[in-house]
Amino acid sequence: MIHHVIPIEVLHLFPKLDARLVELLYSLSPEEWHRQTITRKWIVKDIAAHLLDGNLRTLSMLRDHYWANKPEHINTYKDLVIYLNEMNAEWVTACKRLSPHVIIEMLERTGRQYSEFLATLDPWDDSVFSVAWAGEEISKNWFHIAREYTEKWIHQQQIRDAVGKPGLMTKELFYPFINTFMCGLPQTYKYVDVPTGTSVEVVVTGDIGGVWHINKTDEGWVLRHFTRLEPNALVEIDPETSWRLFSKGISPEEALEKVKIKGDEDLGKIALGMVSVMA
Repeated sequence: MIHHVIPIEVLHLFPKLDARLVELLYSLSPEEWHRQTITRKWIVKDIAAHLLDGNLRTLSMLRDHYWANKPEHINTYKDLVIYLNEMNAEWVTACKRLSPHVIIEMLERTGRQYSEFLATLDPWDDSVFSVAWAGEEISKNWFHIAREYTEKWIHQQQIRDAVGKPGLMTKELFYPFINTFMCGLPQTYKYVDVPTGTSVEVVVTGDIGGVWHINKTDEGWVLRHFTRLEPNALVEIDPETSWRLFSKGISPEEALEKVKIKGDEDLGKIALGMVSVMA
C-alpha cells in the first residue's frame, strides 16, 4: 500500500534522459552496439530497440487509441508477464534488420512525441495500465508515468553499464528512479506474517540515495518516508547494487555480499527479493 499525497515528479526529466540516450548511442562504436548487457538475453542494440518499442507502443495505444493483438487470456500476473515477454522478443527480433542509425533517428523523433503526450495526462486520473509490480489493480497516471521513467532509466543504465560509460548516477536522475522502485516494498512484504507495528527501513546510501520505511498496520504494509517507529530491520544498500538487484540484474544472494542488515536479519533479507519490473 503506497500512501503518496504528492506524486513523484518525473515529466521534466524525460527530455533530459532522452537527450543523454541519443548522445550515448551516437558515440558507440560498431563493436559496442553488440556488447552483451546485464540482462544476459539482450545486447546493447536490442535494448535500444526495446526503448523504441516503448515509445511507439505508448503513442499507438494511449495517444492514438490503436490497439492491435489484444490479449484474450490474461488472468494472472504470470500470464501478463509471459504476454509482455513474447511481445518484447518479437519486436527485438524484427529490429535486428534495422541499422543503429535508423534506431537512433526514430528514438529522437518518437521520444519528443512521447514526452509531449505524457504531459497531456491528468496525473490523478486512472491510468490505462496499472503498476502491477506494486500490487495495484488500478493506478493513477502519475504512477504510470513514474513507472515509465524507471523503464527508460533502467534500460539506458544497462547500456551504459555494458559499454562502461557513466551518466545517470546523479541525484536528479537516480533518486526519482529509486523512489519509484521503492513503491514495490509493501507488495514484497504483503504475505509476511508479523505483528502490527513491525517496521522495516531501507536505506540507499550516498548523496543520491534516500530512506524508505514500511510499517505493518491493520490494513497491511504502508510505505512512508518518515516514521517514529524504531525499525525491526534496517537494510543498507549502495546505489549501484540497488538498481542491479531490483531489476533482476543480480540475485539477492549476490547482493547480500554488499548489503548491511541490522536487527532482524531474516526480516531484512525479504527486501532483497523486491522486483520493481515486470518479471
